[in-house]
Amino acid sequence: VEGNVAKEGGGAQQDEAGEAPVCDFVEKLSPYERLGVEKKADDKQIKKAYRKLSLQYHPDKNKGKEKDCAQKHFIAISKAYEILSDADRRKRYDLFGDTGEDDQDGGF
Repeated sequence: VEGNVAKEGGGAQQDEAGEAPVCDFVEKLSPYERLGVEKKADDKQIKKAYRKLSLQYHPDKNKGKEKDCAQKHFIAISKAYEILSDADRRKRYDLFGDTGEDDQDGGF
């Protein structure tokens, strides 16, 4: 599996001072890496990975210092699922690496 962040303990890292988790990297991962699935994954595998990770990283299930990092993961996972669960957006991402997230501003 390509860069399976989910199986590596969620990917939360500590900063140099060892205090707060640093998890900004999750936004730089591909939608496949965010969900921990391969490019050849079918809709059922994508949905299963999304459900598992959304429960794990849901902000209401995480407390304290982990809540901010969990929220970033949850948002990234949700965006990845939006892309991979839509056949047109997934094809566009696979061909061009474009997620179509910028299309929401009406093209201006």
